[in-house]
Amino acid sequence: MEAVGLLFDGFATALSPLNLLLAVAGAFTGTVVGALPGIGPVNAIALLLPLVYALKLPATSALILMAATYYGGGYGGRIAAILLNVPGDPSSVMTTLDGYPMARRGEGARALAITAIGSFVGGTGAVVMLTLAAPTIARAGLAFGPAEFVGLVVLALAAAAGIGGGSAPKALAAGAIGLLIATIGTDSGTGVERFTFGLLEFLDGIDFTVVVIGLFAVAEVLELLERREAGFSSVPEVGRGGLSLADIRATFPTMARSGIAGFFIGILPGAGATLATPLAYSIERRIAGASGRFGQGDIRGVAAPETADNASHAGSMIPMLALGIPGSATTAVMMGALMLYDITPGPLLFQNNAPLVWGLIASMYLANVVLLVMNLPLIRFFVRMLLIPPWVLYPLVIALAFAGVWAVNNSVLDLVLATLLGVAGWAARKAGVPLVPLLLGMVLGRMLEDNVRRAMALSDGDPTILFARPIAAVLWIASIAVLLWPAIAKAIAARRPQASA
Repeated sequence: MEAVGLLFDGFATALSPLNLLLAVAGAFTGTVVGALPGIGPVNAIALLLPLVYALKLPATSALILMAATYYGGGYGGRIAAILLNVPGDPSSVMTTLDGYPMARRGEGARALAITAIGSFVGGTGAVVMLTLAAPTIARAGLAFGPAEFVGLVVLALAAAAGIGGGSAPKALAAGAIGLLIATIGTDSGTGVERFTFGLLEFLDGIDFTVVVIGLFAVAEVLELLERREAGFSSVPEVGRGGLSLADIRATFPTMARSGIAGFFIGILPGAGATLATPLAYSIERRIAGASGRFGQGDIRGVAAPETADNASHAGSMIPMLALGIPGSATTAVMMGALMLYDITPGPLLFQNNAPLVWGLIASMYLANVVLLVMNLPLIRFFVRMLLIPPWVLYPLVIALAFAGVWAVNNSVLDLVLATLLGVAGWAARKAGVPLVPLLLGMVLGRMLEDNVRRAMALSDGDPTILFARPIAAVLWIASIAVLLWPAIAKAIAARRPQASA
C-alpha cells in the first residue's frame, strides 16, 4: 500500500503542466525520430542530452522527457520496419518478418494499429510490475556492500557479453575499453591525473554526451551512408483496413505472454529488447504450430515482438533505478544523465529522491496512454516522415549531433573527439564489436573502481573479501555461468543430432 500512496504523489508530479507537456513532446518527438530508418531511441536521447542542459530542466523533468522519448522511439521504429522492411534497431528485426508481408497485402494500417495496441498493453502491464517490484528490489539492495556492488557490476558486464548472442570475447573487449575510458581524468581517491596527455579538457574525464553522440549518432549516419539506403519514396500504401475486435481478442493471449516475458528479460543487464523480441516471437510461433502463418503476415507475429519490446523498456528501468546498473544502452544514457545531475541511481534513490522516482514511474503510465491516443489517428502523418530524402536527413542528424557536442563545453576538442569516436564506432560495427558493453563499462567504471577501493580498505588489502560474502559469491558464480552458457548451449545442441543418429 505504501507504493500506491507514493505512486499517487508521483502522478501529482507527472501531471504538473511542465512535466505533462514534456511527456507529450517526448512521445511525439520519439515517434517522429524513431520512424526515420536507422535513427533509434538511443540516438534520439543522445541528441536530447545537450538540449536538456541548455534548458536547465530539473532532473525529474529531464528524466520524464527522456523516458517518453524512449517509449516513442520504440514505437516509431516499427513504422519503417513494417512499411519499408528496414529495421531501425535490432529489436525491430522480428517485426519485419510479418509486418512487411502485411503491408505488401495492403494491411499496413492494421499492422501499425496492432503495434500501438501491443505497445500499450506491454508497456502498461510492465509498468504495473515495475511499481510493485522496484521498491522491493531497492530494499534488498540496501544490504549490498562494496563487495556485492563489485559482483553486480561484473555480472552486468558479463550479461552484456554473454546474453546478446554475439562474440563474447569482442563484447568483453568492448567492456574493457569502456572501463579504460572511465579511468581518464583525475583519480577521485588520490587526485592524480590519469591518461590526460597533458590536456586540461581531460581533467574531468571524457564527457559522457560526447561519447554517446560519437559512438551512436555519428557512427549510425556513417553506417547508413555506407549502405546507401534508398527506397524512401517507395513506401507502400498504408491501407484503409483497421483492427477489428476479433483481431484484439485473437492477439490478447499473445500480448499477455509476450508482455510478461519481455518484462523479465528486460531486467537482465545488457539483454533488453534485443533478446526479448526474438524470444517472444519464437514462443508464439511454437504455440501456434501448424495453424500459424508466421513469416507470411500473421498478425500475432507483429503483436508478440511489439508487446515484448515495450515491456522490456519498463523492465530495464528496474536495475537502473533500484541497483544503479543500466539494463540497456538507452537506460545507460539516462543513468549517465542522472549522474551529470549529481544523482546516483541505486538502492538509496528511492529514499533520497522519492519524488523523482515516482514521478518517473507515473509518467510512464501517462506516456503509454499518450502514445496510444496519439499514434492511432496520426499513423499516416508519421508515414510521411519516411519520405525525407537521405541527402536531407543525414546532414540534419550530423548538424544536430555536433551542435549538441558543442553545447556541452564549447570545445573544438569535443567536436574532434566525437568525430573520431564516430569513425571508431563505425569500424567496430563492421568488425562485429558491440557498443553496448563499451557504454556500460564507461558508465559503471567509476562505480567499480570506487567499490573495489572501499572493499580493499575494509579488508586491509585482502582481495578475498570480493568473494567471501554469500551474495557476492552468488553474483560471481552467476557471472561465470552467464559467460559460459553460450558455449555450453552450443555443445548441447551439437550433441543432440549425434544422439538422435
